[in-house]
Amino acid sequence: MSKKSIRRKLVVGNWKMHGGIVWNKALLEGLTAGVRELRGADYAVCVPYPYLFQAQAILQGTNLAWGAQNLCAIEKGALTGEVAPHMLTDFGCTYVIIGHSERRHLFHETDDSAAVRFYAAIKAGMTPIFCIGESADERESDWTEFVVGRQLDSVLRRYGVQALTNAVLAYEPLWAIGTGNTATPEQAQEVHAFIRNRVAKCDSEVAAGLRILYGGSAKAANAAQLFAMPDVDGGLIGGASLEANEFVAICRAAN
Repeated sequence: MSKKSIRRKLVVGNWKMHGGIVWNKALLEGLTAGVRELRGADYAVCVPYPYLFQAQAILQGTNLAWGAQNLCAIEKGALTGEVAPHMLTDFGCTYVIIGHSERRHLFHETDDSAAVRFYAAIKAGMTPIFCIGESADERESDWTEFVVGRQLDSVLRRYGVQALTNAVLAYEPLWAIGTGNTATPEQAQEVHAFIRNRVAKCDSEVAAGLRILYGGSAKAANAAQLFAMPDVDGGLIGGASLEANEFVAICRAAN
């Protein structure tokens, strides 16, 4: 099932741990100039915490939204080094990435902790971009649907399908992140359709309106083919979001 016409494309840049005051300014100004006339989709960048003030200062009033790459589910307390949801909304964050594979695998975040942070973002008024995806070994073992379904169910079982009405999902196969390998449009569509159908079993209306992004070495050269798939509603873009012309070209592909 796919009622694609009611879903507006979304392209989100994930800067990861890249940036600097001077470099950020040039990139953000290049991005805002490049997407200014692109009104057929939505665009955002998720920047490192220290640069949220700069993103807000440069991007407010433009059609490029901004957000963060993680948050702590606890609102305040003795948690040195953590960042609470209200600290992100203080800087006007619209989006926050939750459960990125690098957080899960390098920092040992779990399905349960990702689900709790997902809901904390919603309570704070932000849109979580909830990342799910399988490793190369899991794909080769034909466990893709099991792994992706388990990660998605961590939210559905805890908070119910209606929580997804204020959220975005991102399918990011681990074997395609930072490797230069990209899922073919058909491979991406297969998993996106599985995700949407799993949500539809709980609520078909929520599933029809749910935006599911592809993340995994997407770039200008393959964005149009990926975005043409009926259940691919945009992209969560890593390395290609660090170069203005490349990211703008991906945004154009979403129009």
